Amino acid sequence: MGATHDKTQGAYSPQELLKELTKSGNKLLIGIPREREKEERRVVLTPEAVDMLTDCGHRVMVETGAGLGINYGDNHYAEAGAEIVATSMEVFQADILLKILPPTVEEVMMMRPRTTLFSMTSKYMFAPEAFILMMTKRITAIGLELISDNDGRLPVLNVISEIEGTASITIAAELLSNTQGGKGILLGGIPGVSPTEIVIVGAGNAGTVAARAALALGASVKVFDDDINKLRAIQKTLGQGLFTSTFHPNVLQNAFSTADVVIGAMRYINAAHRYVIAEELIQTMKRGALVIDLRVNQGGCFETTCNLSPQTPQIYEQYGVLHYCKPNISNNVARTTSMALSNIFVPLLRDMGDIGSVQNMIKANQGFKQGVYMYTGKPVNDYISSFFGLPSNNIDIYLAAF
Repeated sequence: MGATHDKTQGAYSPQELLKELTKSGNKLLIGIPREREKEERRVVLTPEAVDMLTDCGHRVMVETGAGLGINYGDNHYAEAGAEIVATSMEVFQADILLKILPPTVEEVMMMRPRTTLFSMTSKYMFAPEAFILMMTKRITAIGLELISDNDGRLPVLNVISEIEGTASITIAAELLSNTQGGKGILLGGIPGVSPTEIVIVGAGNAGTVAARAALALGASVKVFDDDINKLRAIQKTLGQGLFTSTFHPNVLQNAFSTADVVIGAMRYINAAHRYVIAEELIQTMKRGALVIDLRVNQGGCFETTCNLSPQTPQIYEQYGVLHYCKPNISNNVARTTSMALSNIFVPLLRDMGDIGSVQNMIKANQGFKQGVYMYTGKPVNDYISSFFGLPSNNIDIYLAAF
């Protein structure tokens, strides 16, 4: 049976609101700045994605050099219909900004008041001063990894987790080899030689993909998580040959003591609890073993990798164990990551243009609304605002006033 509504009271469901709002054909002005962080190569839109948006009549401004990290020059974006601008000041005048990293104070200063910003939240890379300045400028900010779909899944977070889970096994294979100063171990197994032992902490998307890749190479894989449902799902996906366990102290200690590689892949975004592997467990690991932390930019999965300073080397040794703590390792395959992000944001931006405004999109699309952590300068997401010691309110309070 179809849903009904009472127009006199203005009670619309999200689907009805989409129908009631006429397709205005609103032309968006989108800006893609060049990231200043030297390790950051990813961009939200590839030239192919820009081409699809400009074909719809939207304007896209790209700062010169923004695509060099994924081997796309300014000419590729220009041929796709983008306007290439020479300075950051010009691109930050756009109504909608698409970034990867959280904005710096200098970048927020260049934004016009009431700009809409899309970026990762990456709390440990987000300067409190920049957040406060965004409030002053009444910015509306959407966290890429907070946006959900109609089924409650987090498309950006999931796709980056999948990419980083696969990349972690490639990194492990490289760092265990003699060429990188490792023990000279083949990641996998051959007849007559014991297989490499890999422990994965976290049974979410990253952990599942990492386990699949490791099993395919012939490694022995053990997966730990606090959520029995996630363990049941990964076992169903990858088969009974996979060892799974909750965080049972004795089982965890035995696994760490024989592991060649430990991969931290816990999901902390919007999680009710935060589990961190104790330093004592790292001390029990074999000398020459490897720890890869996929959650450095969320605070770290291990006591030996928690809250690292920017001065800490991204690869270091502690207790005879090599630690790989490079944030955002999807940068290792930046072009693939950018293509995956483009697949998500082209339809989203098209819908935004059709519905007329960011505000209408927030009202009509529940999953998109979940991604908003600041609405016209007001914090509306507890996960983000609590990190900065600030209160937040439900966004619906402010939506009702407009």
